[in-house]
Amino acid sequence: MPLSSQSFSSSLIALGEIHTETLGLRTAISKLIRDTLADIHAKSWEQLKRDGKGTACAIELSKAEDTIIACLFAFARARFMPNGSNGRIAVVAVGGYGRATLAPGSDIDLLFLMSSDQNELSKPVIEFLLYALWDARQKVGHATRDVADCIALAKTDLTILTSMLEARFICGDTDLFSNLTQSFRRNIVQTTARKFVTEKLAERDQRHSKHGESRYAVEPDLKDGKGGLRDLHTLFWIAKFLFEANSPAELADKGAFSHVELRTFQRAEDFLWTVRCHLHFIAKRGEDKLSFERQSEIAELLGYRGGQGMKRVERFMKHYFLVAKDVGDLTRIFCAALEEKHLKDAPIFARMMSKLLPQRRASLGHGSFVIDNGRLNLSDPKVFSGDPHDLLRIFKTASASGVEIHPDALKSMRQSLRLIDDRLRSSPVAAEIFMDLLADSGDPESVLRMMNEAGVLGRFIPEFGRVVGMMQFNMYHHYTVDEHLIRTVGVLNGLETGLLAGDHPLSVKLFPTLKSRRALLVAALIHDIAKGRSEDHSVAGEREAHVICPRLGLSADETETVAWLVRHHLLMSETAQMRDLNDYKTILDFVGIVQSPERLKLLVILTVADIRAVGPGVWNGWKGQLLRTLFAEAEPILTGGHTATSRKDRVASAQIAFFANFPNWSEYQRSVAMGRHYDAYWLTVALDRQLRHQALVARATPRDVTTDVRTDAFAAITEITIYAPDHPRLLALMFGACTAANANIVGAQIFTTTDGMALDTILLQREFTEEGDEQRRAARVSRMISDVLKGQVKLKEAIAKANPTQQRTKAFTVEPRVIVDNTSSNKYTVVEINGLDRVGLLHGLTEALFHLNINIASAHITTFGEKAIDVFYITDLTGAKITSDTRQRAIENALMQVLEPVKA
Repeated sequence: MPLSSQSFSSSLIALGEIHTETLGLRTAISKLIRDTLADIHAKSWEQLKRDGKGTACAIELSKAEDTIIACLFAFARARFMPNGSNGRIAVVAVGGYGRATLAPGSDIDLLFLMSSDQNELSKPVIEFLLYALWDARQKVGHATRDVADCIALAKTDLTILTSMLEARFICGDTDLFSNLTQSFRRNIVQTTARKFVTEKLAERDQRHSKHGESRYAVEPDLKDGKGGLRDLHTLFWIAKFLFEANSPAELADKGAFSHVELRTFQRAEDFLWTVRCHLHFIAKRGEDKLSFERQSEIAELLGYRGGQGMKRVERFMKHYFLVAKDVGDLTRIFCAALEEKHLKDAPIFARMMSKLLPQRRASLGHGSFVIDNGRLNLSDPKVFSGDPHDLLRIFKTASASGVEIHPDALKSMRQSLRLIDDRLRSSPVAAEIFMDLLADSGDPESVLRMMNEAGVLGRFIPEFGRVVGMMQFNMYHHYTVDEHLIRTVGVLNGLETGLLAGDHPLSVKLFPTLKSRRALLVAALIHDIAKGRSEDHSVAGEREAHVICPRLGLSADETETVAWLVRHHLLMSETAQMRDLNDYKTILDFVGIVQSPERLKLLVILTVADIRAVGPGVWNGWKGQLLRTLFAEAEPILTGGHTATSRKDRVASAQIAFFANFPNWSEYQRSVAMGRHYDAYWLTVALDRQLRHQALVARATPRDVTTDVRTDAFAAITEITIYAPDHPRLLALMFGACTAANANIVGAQIFTTTDGMALDTILLQREFTEEGDEQRRAARVSRMISDVLKGQVKLKEAIAKANPTQQRTKAFTVEPRVIVDNTSSNKYTVVEINGLDRVGLLHGLTEALFHLNINIASAHITTFGEKAIDVFYITDLTGAKITSDTRQRAIENALMQVLEPVKA
């Protein structure tokens, strides 16, 4: 129910009669406002839960705010302005509030508009109104100006200009507000249209860059992110500036929108407002980042249901990303169309452009398309219905010509998507065009993204269409499935062209030797195409590949290769990161699945591209070194022993590269350094880390504990390397020290030297954005590890005193699992542990193994977002495998107890 102006005014008057002192009156009024808003918010949220109409909720909240402000203004004016005063003042809503839509936690932006000679007379009224709102804990921004000031500032400040564009009268002097709107239209709108459009589009691009360029980042900012409310607002601002309309419906009436686009606009806006209002109500403040924790809550509030392999939160977020895609379509087509219209209406600008584009509509070799003002357009509106192949061919032409597609062509394309049917999908001509785009366009990532944005890619490959906008509710994947697949193709292109040679020398070297390049590109595009199903996506994806590939014109041999790559696209990364590469059985098992040198080359390249495309900071040097080591171990077996470099040679090569950095070393120093490490160290540790390790060893005191710290802001990782005497409980103590310091371990690399020292590196999740803060925190963790290992801190007491910080993983669940495996190694029992990552998990696991009298020969610590997968190669204290069923069950039970969620 709307807030009654009469009732609220009566309450104010009653308070005015009770309180004669201004301070007491302000306190009483602020309480009245808080109570009133709390009641309005509670009722509005309940209504939103019932009807799901976000725009209506935002409008009602704005109306309530209008009522409160108008009543406060009338009360203050009667109280503080002299009888018979002729003070002229208007209270105006600007910015987002000016649109008459307000989220529960949004700022209230006000303009106090007055005549130039009324400042002192109006000051008490303005101050009383503002303090009343501030005391009520509202976020109020304000400005006090006359009309001339408003116009002068709008000419020089884009932010002020935009806020003025949405100025809305609340109360006060209507003539003043009318003067403002007339002067704004005459002095700003009619003279600066082109400048405004250009600057708003540039501002949009800068905002996208700041908040993450991708529309499909899995924790989106629903206000400022790409495809969010601000993009709709930008669209509306530009249209309003040029069409002088006050609502989307009015824009449609004036021809700025088609009525179909108007409905899309309104649906998208209502959905985004629904999500935003829920988000603010839940958080009890202005919060626009749709975090993992909030996603689950809102999915439940909106009534989404899970099923068929998708959680309800994933269904909700898929809806969100499809709406973001609609917003992208609208803003791209609409802004480009307005820019085009404005260019035609600006003779000077058009004449300047004509020097660069001598022909306004230049024909291309293919008769279906023309260059229209520098963009690719249709030669006839009926092009697509005449030959549906042109829905694909237009992208090939745009790529070859190096021009953008005209908004009119994009609009026609969207309206013609139904023409992409089974007949076109099975057309050899269509298949040839698509494979040319994928394999020979020069920039397949951009072409595929353009096709996806236009809706063509998902129609032409329906299996791809099912994963458009699909997110995986986890902390590992940074993008939706479709965006990840397109980025994977983009990384492949970077490997093939050599742009990524510095990070991936092996993959770049192997690429020209491939016999199955087309198969690799298709596998990259579809390797996750079966995500969101109840069965293993690799198994289901293999089946889909057998259907998709023949449609794309791939041979039977190519189809088989693609299907195999999709089925095993995780094999190499899982083997490299979660298994002991110095255990020969690991290599034999891996080779038994790969079976051919060509597949090995394809798999290492696809693995690199897949990991790189997950998101920023996911790839690191450790993973690269492990993949190179696995490749080098597997290649001679697959080639029948015929390889350029044997294992012995690779160790020698690594040592030569290492010693090249110490040209003045004596033979004795070289001998000591060479004999300090086992072959596994030289093969699996990158040179830059070997050099840091040497510096650490050089400054270490014999049989003491020495540490080294390195931070990596880009990867959001902090490394702590420990050099200390090895003993059975060392890992448990190190991991326990990290627990005591509230440090979350996301990876570890464990080595023992030939003289009984441990050289272990722990990867910690970065905690602070500022480098100085993170360095100080890392030093504190390092000191804790050192003190614990030296016995200077009692670990149990330190852990008890720890106060773990709030962890993002609480929004997730991971089914705990312990696998005790005696088949993966001839020498060791392999224990694989899966569970929800948390501070203290590794300490609990290693401590449990220690108390079971288990010896840990090697540990492989990995995290995939919120999921921890820790693998230990173990023996009993005599060095034998754990073969007893009773002992295996004891290990499983002890580790499962550690995996149980920690209760608050």
